[in-house]
Amino acid sequence: MDAFHQPGAPRIIALMNQKGGVGKTTTTVNLAAALAKQGLRTLMVDLDPQAHATLHLGIDPTALDGSIYDVLHEPETEIHRAIVESRQNLWVLPAETDLAGVENDLRDAPDRNQRLQKALNAVRDRFDVVMLDCPPALGLLTLNALTAADSVLIPMQAHYLALQGVSKLLETVQLVRQSLNASLSVEGVILCMHEMQTTLAQEVVADLEDFFQAAKGTDVPWSSARLLRPAVRRNIKLAECPSFGQTIFEYAPSAAGAADYEALARNLTGAPEHSTQQQPPATEPAQNVEPRPQHELESEAASQAQVEPKPQVPQPSSWVDDSPYGYPT
Repeated sequence: MDAFHQPGAPRIIALMNQKGGVGKTTTTVNLAAALAKQGLRTLMVDLDPQAHATLHLGIDPTALDGSIYDVLHEPETEIHRAIVESRQNLWVLPAETDLAGVENDLRDAPDRNQRLQKALNAVRDRFDVVMLDCPPALGLLTLNALTAADSVLIPMQAHYLALQGVSKLLETVQLVRQSLNASLSVEGVILCMHEMQTTLAQEVVADLEDFFQAAKGTDVPWSSARLLRPAVRRNIKLAECPSFGQTIFEYAPSAAGAADYEALARNLTGAPEHSTQQQPPATEPAQNVEPRPQHELESEAASQAQVEPKPQVPQPSSWVDDSPYGYPT
């Protein structure tokens, strides 16, 4: 029995990156939806005051009976009342704009960094996996996520400046492991808005793989981290689906984004891949065909040799978006 199916012990994963616009919320929502498609009881917790993950799933933050703000601000609040059933196997603990004030509200609370952990303990037996969408800042909300989490996933783009940001993020994880959560580890990196044909992307991927390889066997939180495959390709459909309150699987199930997140979820859980290979058609018995005369074959070969081949113009991959914009968090 793997970590995603242990009764009463859900896998809690924090998705974080202090840099905005890297695909963190898009990844949280669609990866959670992909896990739910696998049959895993999945809870997504929106810890971002912008409530983008909440909106992405078509939930109105202004029409909530309860939210993550109530759960963190008032520990006696029953977390069950704030959880919304969004889809089959997918539940949401939504956010609202009041969440922006929780850091100031809890600055003197002695358990301010453990509020989320305590709240999730009350629903441990209801879920197989909990996905925490962290805000793009290393404040109280992110510390609550890291304290509650078993592991961290880092969505990022394959840019050199992003590598610098990841190093700072890993330092934060190390500090949290030393002071608040001794079992916290880094699961790995998810590449978003990826353009694998560029030299820059290939170099960044090589640097990340070398970095994680060098960490194996050491006493750091990322000693077992990996670059998760596949990378999520740049795909305009991923940018469009939040405006409809849908996941990529509902909005464009045949898009590259849907294929990538579904494969990523299987990689994360170790689920077997679906076979997409078609069986070859049965071949019919060869017919008795009279061979062509030798002089016809030689004449045809000579005419083909005289024709200069046309240059092949490389075509853009079907998943590359012409827009200069990536998809938002």
